[in-house]
Amino acid sequence: MATLDGVLRIGPDGPAPGGAPPGYRVSALPGGWEVTAPDGGRLLAAAGPGAVPVPPDGAAPYGVLLLDLAGHPFQLGELARRGLIAPDGQVAAWFTDDRISSEAELARRCALWGATAPADGTRLASPRPAPAPAAGPATAPGPAPLPARTLVLGGARSGKSAEAELRLAAEPAVTYLATGPVPDPDADPDWARRVAAHQARRPAHWATAETRDAARALRNPGNLAILWDGAGTWLTAVLDESGCWDQPAPRPGWPGRVAVAVDGLVSAWRQAPGRVVAVSDEAGSGVIPATAAGRLFRDQLGLLNQRLAAESEETVLVVAGRVITLPG
Repeated sequence: MATLDGVLRIGPDGPAPGGAPPGYRVSALPGGWEVTAPDGGRLLAAAGPGAVPVPPDGAAPYGVLLLDLAGHPFQLGELARRGLIAPDGQVAAWFTDDRISSEAELARRCALWGATAPADGTRLASPRPAPAPAAGPATAPGPAPLPARTLVLGGARSGKSAEAELRLAAEPAVTYLATGPVPDPDADPDWARRVAAHQARRPAHWATAETRDAARALRNPGNLAILWDGAGTWLTAVLDESGCWDQPAPRPGWPGRVAVAVDGLVSAWRQAPGRVVAVSDEAGSGVIPATAAGRLFRDQLGLLNQRLAAESEETVLVVAGRVITLPG
């Protein structure tokens, strides 16, 4: 239950018994409620756990938003895309429960999204007066600038891709950069299932770019935020094209061709004009691969990860779904 201006209490079922005081307008929306105060301040509230409020077209921005971020963090990006989060507006996680492992983890995620995880009795102030509807996308405000380049490392099934996606949940426009092979359900049904699972998890307002030219995509000024998943599939294609695995002998000069491709990628990563989050496999912690090809790939990926980490403001390691920030 939230109390507005000390006079209006609102919860999942709307206003408390007694209704709205004079001057307050309370409207039911699909998935929630909106309130307009006498001075023009506006609030958007989810109707309950799992609910996603959907304001109508042409709605004015909201100064305070109480949302189920534990269940649906990507609604932040959609609201920002529609210009519905007022400048200096406050977004708070509502209906917090055991869907997130701890209060510390909830606070960590909220910091990534420019939101707060309020305790009982926390006061949230809406900017006054409420601004006119935004002409274009507005980003969810945050207390401090977020890293321009983040490298997310992890082993197989560590949760690294899901962590990377969460880091961009509040962005109004995200390009998902897929540099792996296009799935063929007949040739490799397991790969097709993995790609389909990733696609189903991404919000509908994200764009997808399927290309092996990761450097060009990273340099594209039209990509305001990029999630690149991932470096390992890109490197596989580079090694294929270099001829390092040709039989009966590698194609002469393959190390130079790989070096040129990696240098170009790292330069684009360094100069990317928008916010970028990259996913890569931490392949050096397991057993030594039994084949020469496996050892070559592991070594080349380890070197690539070092190069990307050196040009990143933040590098994190995901282990069993837990996130460890690596010191610089």
